Amino acid sequence: MGMVGGGQGAFIGAIHRIAAQMDNEIELVCGAFSSDASRSLESGKALYLDPERCYSSYQQMFTREQQQPAEKRMDMVVIVTPNHLHFPVAKLALESGFHVMSDKPATLTLKEALELEAIVKQSSLLYGLSHTYTGYPMVKEAKSRVAAGALGKIKKVVVEYPQGWLASKDDEQSKQAAWRLDPARSGISCCMGDIGVHAANLAEYVTGLEITALCASLTTNVPGRSLDDDGTVLLRFNHDAHGVLLASQISVGEENNLRIRVYGEHASLDWSQLEPNSLLMKFPNRASQLIRSGVGELAPATTAILRTPAGHPEGYLEAFANLYRGFASQVRARLAGDNDNAPAQESHLDVPGIYQAVRGMAFIENVVAASHSDLKWHPFSLLPNEELATPPQGDKHA
Repeated sequence: MGMVGGGQGAFIGAIHRIAAQMDNEIELVCGAFSSDASRSLESGKALYLDPERCYSSYQQMFTREQQQPAEKRMDMVVIVTPNHLHFPVAKLALESGFHVMSDKPATLTLKEALELEAIVKQSSLLYGLSHTYTGYPMVKEAKSRVAAGALGKIKKVVVEYPQGWLASKDDEQSKQAAWRLDPARSGISCCMGDIGVHAANLAEYVTGLEITALCASLTTNVPGRSLDDDGTVLLRFNHDAHGVLLASQISVGEENNLRIRVYGEHASLDWSQLEPNSLLMKFPNRASQLIRSGVGELAPATTAILRTPAGHPEGYLEAFANLYRGFASQVRARLAGDNDNAPAQESHLDVPGIYQAVRGMAFIENVVAASHSDLKWHPFSLLPNEELATPPQGDKHA
């Protein structure tokens, strides 16, 4: 793989590198780690890469890598830049013949996401999106139990993702905070674009349902910010299910408290990232069941991605690695001439792709538009909202 972004001082780039190499199936061979040529070179040298393959721009990397012999050339590009660069990098990578794994959200706008979808389909290349939480074993178990009908008809979904790292003005000094709060680099949303979209993806992934309508209230709680840092969204799903999504980056004391509860006719499921090896199943007339990873009978999709014996915690890095493991299997199948993407059909090797990318960008734009409106319910639209504009500096409602 080659990497765009993720140089010295970046957070998520290192996470991607660790995850990608955990199973010894992917090797980092090159990168354009920074728009600053010297910084890109120093970042690559710190990773023990060939200095000749530490490029000054992603454009240069794609051109030079195309000229490499097949056995040396990178097969896939990993994009770990701020949001505004996701689309141009992915577009050129696909047009240059390279598979793409991108950090989320996929693009800066829904219009870009739809254009990217057309490019992916035309290229017949692979596109993956790092909705990491779908890679947790107990999330796979929850999805499997819902699909098997263990809960009966789904009635309600509650998903929440509170953080506290942007609770004050002083928290804006970090590099990670600066670009997320900048509309030019982050897009029309901070909180919903950064973590709310993860919660929405998790709700649809676990339940197999799709959001069909929503009602939203987004707020900006720190003076001077132009993007949301907190929000509440009421949801309607197909098959008559409903729910609520809470996302916040100003919830003081919270870390990454992602949690989902799914309520059906006969039972409910409760999973939290703070206790990722546990899944709680509750019933109306008998004792609750605590399901632990590696213990007892679990779905094949769950056991296939367990890495350690029971009682040994697996978390964020392993979930990330499971996505890369799935993507590597798909790339390898393509290199072997299998264009039917057979590995993706195996539930433990599934990787969020361009379909989830488009729905994620649609979620962000629909939520922001709904928050601007005085109407209560808004149909979930996959069409860009041409009237949607970034709110002015200091606007209370993002």
